[in-house]
Amino acid sequence: MVLTTLLSRSAYSVALAALVAGLAACGGDSPTATTEGTDAGGTDSPSGIAGDIQVDGSSTVFPISEAMAEEFMAANPETRVTVGVSGTGGGFEKFCTGETDISNASRPIKQEEIEACEQAGVEFVELPVAFDGITVVTNTGNDWVQCLTTEELNTIWAPEAEGQVANWNQVRPDFPNQPLGLYGPGTDSGTFDYFTDAINGEEGASRGDYTASEDDNVVVQGVGSDDGGLGYFGYAYYEENEGQLKALEIENEAGECVAPSRETIADGTYAPLARPIFIYVNREAYETKPQVQAFVDYQVDPANEELVSEAGYIALPADISEKVVARVSNATTGSIYEGGSSVGVKLSDKL
Repeated sequence: MVLTTLLSRSAYSVALAALVAGLAACGGDSPTATTEGTDAGGTDSPSGIAGDIQVDGSSTVFPISEAMAEEFMAANPETRVTVGVSGTGGGFEKFCTGETDISNASRPIKQEEIEACEQAGVEFVELPVAFDGITVVTNTGNDWVQCLTTEELNTIWAPEAEGQVANWNQVRPDFPNQPLGLYGPGTDSGTFDYFTDAINGEEGASRGDYTASEDDNVVVQGVGSDDGGLGYFGYAYYEENEGQLKALEIENEAGECVAPSRETIADGTYAPLARPIFIYVNREAYETKPQVQAFVDYQVDPANEELVSEAGYIALPADISEKVVARVSNATTGSIYEGGSSVGVKLSDKL
């Protein structure tokens, strides 16, 4: 089921929650929300650019694409940018069949997805667009934990914890006898892939007995209403809901408990949960559709990095941004990760 709605940035959370509730009520497929501009049927654009641009994929990257789309369409009123939210994996399924022009991703493209694109003749340009920090949150009433180690997160989320670890006092003996309620992204999410890789040592390795959704707002609402709740999602969703949730510090390799923030994500001390996030561009669409080329150029233009910050993420430093612009200009295809993980990999070393 695909629904179309006109959403402003400030109204997105409420509107998407209502959309998901409606879909659940009617027994629909995985939700796909869209943000659109005006009818692109005209040809009298002052900028000379017109036409549709199809974007889908990660809910983590969605706020950036949404912000960019709104400003881009304001400057180019004869364009229409449709941004879907199918999760990173769901987005690649559409992208690698040529259904979309741009795929948002909160992890690098996997080898099997590269092969699917190759089989369909889809060449892609991989572009980092920002840094994010996966944020682990609890209910605001939780007064017993401030910091967790990666080993304790593994105790909670490992596949073998399913049906076995169900109380906070199983995580640390001095924690209270409080049922542990878990919330997190679904398996189509790049955030799920990165988190399971960083915490459990293998992408996709996770217990399955938790409330899962590709819509991060469902996780926000679940943890916010569960006294013993714990969940994780991208940093922007924490910032947007900061008063409703408590973000935990994570102990890094240096033994320091570090809270997620724009500063700790940018300087890398919020490890191992700080990560780059991406857009993938269909090379043929970029070269044959002027509106796609203009929108991609707009997204990677350092002059528009304030939109990344407004969306709750950390803009790329100047040296990396320069390399990203060069990848676009040179139409550099393929993935710098070659189908592998980005955990522990310095982006500046790979570009």
